[in-house]
Amino acid sequence: MSFYKLTDEQLMIQSMVREFSRKVVATTAAERDQTKEFPAENLKQMGELGLMGMMVPVEYGGEGADTVSYVLALSEIAYSCASTAVVMSVHNSIVCESIVKFGNDAQKKKYLPRLTDAEIIGAFALTEPHAGSDPVSQSTTAVREGDHYILNGTKRFITTGKNCGMVIVTAKTDEEARHKGISAFLVDSGSPGLTVGHIEDKMGLRASDTTDLIFDNCKVPAENILGKEGDGFKIAMTGLDGGRIGIAAQSVGVAQAALDAAVKYTKKRDQFGQKVSKYQGIRWAVAEMATEIEAARQLMFSAAAMKDRGDRYTMQASMAKLFASEMVNRITGRCLQLHGGYGFTKDYPVERFYRDARVFTIYEGTSEIQKIVISNNIFKDKRKP
Repeated sequence: MSFYKLTDEQLMIQSMVREFSRKVVATTAAERDQTKEFPAENLKQMGELGLMGMMVPVEYGGEGADTVSYVLALSEIAYSCASTAVVMSVHNSIVCESIVKFGNDAQKKKYLPRLTDAEIIGAFALTEPHAGSDPVSQSTTAVREGDHYILNGTKRFITTGKNCGMVIVTAKTDEEARHKGISAFLVDSGSPGLTVGHIEDKMGLRASDTTDLIFDNCKVPAENILGKEGDGFKIAMTGLDGGRIGIAAQSVGVAQAALDAAVKYTKKRDQFGQKVSKYQGIRWAVAEMATEIEAARQLMFSAAAMKDRGDRYTMQASMAKLFASEMVNRITGRCLQLHGGYGFTKDYPVERFYRDARVFTIYEGTSEIQKIVISNNIFKDKRKP
């Protein structure tokens, strides 16, 4: 359901991904949640379907799709497995998009074809043990030595840190210049001096590895700088704008899966002589949840369409991320409640949805950070009353 007018091509992409998601991705999602097995085979198939380079231009192996098509596809993957969706989101929204936007032709030719067919999976390393919401406080450094940079520091909470083939890393090249002293580098996973550190044991998204990455005199060719020295903060913030639309899409997908599961359960469950779904309190709760999901979906579409038009969409991306991520936490909690005691067991998928959704208000900018972004945009906009 959507009040946003989708094109025939967008509807075709949605239908194709929905079928793949329900028939392939969903079948092992619960098992992967238990074993923490990385969904490598799913991602390979997604590469073959064009889902791992959706917005990458065709000349670099991508699909050249618009952002609306991308969020439709991402929502469908998230519906079945949020772990797979977060890998797809970081890979597409931040890694591929950053290389498309800021990479030179040689970098695009080297990395994009391998990323789009999922030969390698991309990661993005900004957060550090003492620098999360405040990236200017990061302490990772990159020092130029001849035709290389030497990177030193530790990055934390890196999605796909263990299983990535390359990672975009931010590091300080000028300690005195604050955000203008941060640069970004394309680092291959096998680079000498780069090791995978602690692997987090997480509440949710358990099939998506989240790790420390340790740079100990890691030697990176100077040609692997993304953009130029000092562009790192701009690259990161631009990537996060697109990534936040991706979080909204993940939130919509998980929330829709939780609501569908709750509707299915209440239509089968008998209490006091009738189906639970017949009670007005239950029906009103479902109506409210469906409305919230649709509101989040429209915010997602609005931000995606603005990006496609070339409009400035930073505030709308933050609005979509803020509302959708808070929404999915409310929805999964209420849907678990509708399952009664069974919702607290692993016999029903709503328990997994509830755990997976919890981090959506935290990563790629907490809800509090989104409020700062939104209010800053409002107060500096001279057109506002």
